[in-house]
Amino acid sequence: MGDDKTNNLSHVIVRGSASGFAQEIQIGSHRLTSDEPVSFGGTDTGPSPYDLLLAALGSCTSMTISLYARQRRWPLEEVTVFLSHSKIYAADCAECETREGKIDRIEREVQLIGSLTAQQRSELMEIADKCPVHRTLTSEINIRTREKVNS
Repeated sequence: MGDDKTNNLSHVIVRGSASGFAQEIQIGSHRLTSDEPVSFGGTDTGPSPYDLLLAALGSCTSMTISLYARQRRWPLEEVTVFLSHSKIYAADCAECETREGKIDRIEREVQLIGSLTAQQRSELMEIADKCPVHRTLTSEINIRTREKVNS
């Protein structure tokens, strides 16, 4: 990835055989596997790329809500985030700018456990949309791709 030292630059390496969908993922000292379900031609040895995307959004949402509550010493005990991804027709999305074709829809439900007031619950739900991954997914993303040559 070069010598680019931008804020919190994360180095992720993904390696897979051209004969299938299974991928080995290396993120620092962590090792993961990604694959596609059997119904999509994979071997289901790990979550799909979209499942990993949802996991990133869900974990960031939970972390952000928890941090906000901790900073305010609110009685939040646990956060559970339920997510799903689908493709929908743009015409069926009243709040979307795109009017034609299909768009990605992520459904996210947040369960807050604790003796919270209605006002605290409302603030925590607003904070869900402010998690960094949510902001990334709803902003312009610039992805630069180049071939890595063996040195």
